[in-house]
Amino acid sequence: MMKLEGMAAFVAVADAGSISEAARRLGLAKSVVSERVAELERLLGASLMQRTTRKLTLTVEGELFLHRARRIIRETAEAQAEITERRGSLGGPLRLAGPTGFGMLHLGRMLNGFLALHPAIELSLDLDDRFIDPAAEGYDAVIRHGPVQDTRLIAKRLATSRRLLVAAPCYLDRHGIPASLEELRQASAILYSNRAADWRFRSDEGETVLRPRARLRVNSGIVMRDAALAGLGIALLPTFFTHEHLASGALRQVEVGAEAESAELHVAYVRNRTASAKVAALTDWLRAEIGTPAYWDR
Repeated sequence: MMKLEGMAAFVAVADAGSISEAARRLGLAKSVVSERVAELERLLGASLMQRTTRKLTLTVEGELFLHRARRIIRETAEAQAEITERRGSLGGPLRLAGPTGFGMLHLGRMLNGFLALHPAIELSLDLDDRFIDPAAEGYDAVIRHGPVQDTRLIAKRLATSRRLLVAAPCYLDRHGIPASLEELRQASAILYSNRAADWRFRSDEGETVLRPRARLRVNSGIVMRDAALAGLGIALLPTFFTHEHLASGALRQVEVGAEAESAELHVAYVRNRTASAKVAALTDWLRAEIGTPAYWDR
């Protein structure tokens, strides 16, 4: 009879790309993982992997079986979690993804408290600034900063995210303080490269889109903030990146008579899956931790 532990070992090796790395992630000896995969192959009567001294690749049979094995393991974990939840407690695996900068500065700390409250939950957290597809990549939920336009997803708002133009005093002393959108066009801009480089503003005259001259393009909000602190230019950043530096005076807000377009933080999950009690509890916890208004905007 096929064992779940064999399928779990196979999936871990496929994800990790090597038996030794899979063993490290599973907390098992390399020989144990290797034997579990070998036993699975014997039961199936097929080779699932091609092993060489330099790399490990899946066979055609391995690629086919991997999809099924992932689904079986996920559904088993969900069934175990459902039983636990019916008993009045939260437990089992919870796979979550979120943006890197927000995760490092805020999300990690908030999750520590959530896990202390629910010690039976086994959390896997991946931080990545790209827009992760929870349906395709097997996440229970994702934290997303920005619009959720995928109709396959249900999004629960956590907080509104204000964005401000910021610069270091040394930059403003050297180059002057832009007082209007027209003057802002001439500034050295620090831009986020994962999205369109437009800066969007609202004022009494309507909406304005600026495409400033880029001094730096980078796909990290933290690196953008640090570049602004170093005096390289003006950055348009969420206040959850800059609130402490604005309070200390290390950064100053640049006011140009118009308000920058805001964004929102969401928890999103796949529409055709019922939101688990763990995801609902996590959403409530994050909303309470962030507060209204968000603690970084108070």
